[in-house]
Amino acid sequence: MLLLASPRPVRAPAPVPSPRAGRPARPGSMRAVLAAAALLGLALAGYAAEVAAHPLRDMLTWFDLRVYVTAGQTAAHAPGLLYLRAMMPGFHFTYTPFAALVFAAWAALPWPVLAWLMTAASLAALGLAVWLTLGGLGWAGRRRLAGALAVTAVAFWTEPVQRTLHLGQVELLLMALVIADLCQSGRRWWQGAGIGLAAGVKLVPLIFIPYLVLTRRFRQAAVAMVVFAALAGAGFAALPQASWQWWAGPDFLKAGRTGFVGFLANQSLRGMFTRQSGSLAGGLWWWAAAAGLAAVAGLITAARLHRSGRPVHGWLTCALTGLIVSPVSWDHHWVWVAPGLAVLADAAVRAAGAARAACWALGAGAAAVFGAWPMFGRPGPLVPWGLIWYAPGSPGAVSSHPWNSEYHWHGLAWLAGNLYILAGLVAFAVAAVLARRCAPRARSPVSRPRPRAGTPPCRRPSAVPGRPG
Repeated sequence: MLLLASPRPVRAPAPVPSPRAGRPARPGSMRAVLAAAALLGLALAGYAAEVAAHPLRDMLTWFDLRVYVTAGQTAAHAPGLLYLRAMMPGFHFTYTPFAALVFAAWAALPWPVLAWLMTAASLAALGLAVWLTLGGLGWAGRRRLAGALAVTAVAFWTEPVQRTLHLGQVELLLMALVIADLCQSGRRWWQGAGIGLAAGVKLVPLIFIPYLVLTRRFRQAAVAMVVFAALAGAGFAALPQASWQWWAGPDFLKAGRTGFVGFLANQSLRGMFTRQSGSLAGGLWWWAAAAGLAAVAGLITAARLHRSGRPVHGWLTCALTGLIVSPVSWDHHWVWVAPGLAVLADAAVRAAGAARAACWALGAGAAAVFGAWPMFGRPGPLVPWGLIWYAPGSPGAVSSHPWNSEYHWHGLAWLAGNLYILAGLVAFAVAAVLARRCAPRARSPVSRPRPRAGTPPCRRPSAVPGRPG
């Protein structure tokens, strides 16, 4: 806890800092907006061409959305079977009872309407998440619009985003909900409700509650807990039997309830340790120890970044911590790469010289690692997948045979099959170094200590006039 102590009160971020710290603001260029809009249009046109050129099952199966709809129908007509009956062959419902109530409402829509509405809403959520991230970093006006369009175009062609659209997953919606909550003004009494709502559907966003506590936003943490508890209570009131099965049954603590933990799409520490050990139980204790340390270190790092005047870096580190320590982080859970790309673009715009080149190189590297590359050299159409799928994997997430391919990876197969978690660990280390170098220090009552040569400036950029974004 000593690492979190700060002798100074935390000041609110500057309202409209310049995208280039220390330099005069320039009016946003309409040409940059048009170029970014053209880039996004090209990305969407390429996707539409892929959908039109291939059978729909290759691009958009909406498999998980079908599970949601079946779960909603089961909750409405046979609630006692919600967690006992397979919603699709080999796949059980793994979300909260409150989520089943939400999906019951979705099931009332005609399937084509729901499927395409989910796709459109996910695309809008992606753009909203990037827009809010850049706003939290101080971008405004045309500059913010151009940056949001360009980053969204790049993030759209990452594998986690493509897989989210392919499966009809809720990840982009939940991510946008959490980011919108965290980017609100701290004076709004309902801040924290978005995190509570997201956690009421899927438990992973609960990691943001201790993050709020460590950053001394106790009211927001309390609001998140109250909303989460209220949604759990609503689940008990509407689906009492299913709620007891979910909260009190043994499946609640079993990571395998969502599928084979060692499946290559599980890009978490638990997945990596399971594949490395060659059995489901072999890497359990190693993962438990590593996940505990990573959770503590990640939350402390996130809080230090927030206290150093980098709230966006703080909540992004918290989200990364959740991905690393969660027993299951499927590839589509890594949609948080989208705000990560926005942060890297912001760092590149603010930097100068070699530092700027390094930031752009990191951004390009992240886009390449998470990119939705076609599967060359394999039978079937060239549709967007990703580098992790070049590793030999099991037939599916439900497979758990002892001869699974994941247990026999070596060399490039091991590197490709663990690519997201390895990249996440590198980003985790970079965040820890940044937090260490930029954490607020105590001021001397006599004189202000001078920064050492080569130490990056860690204060917030000065505010400059500008149009609101």
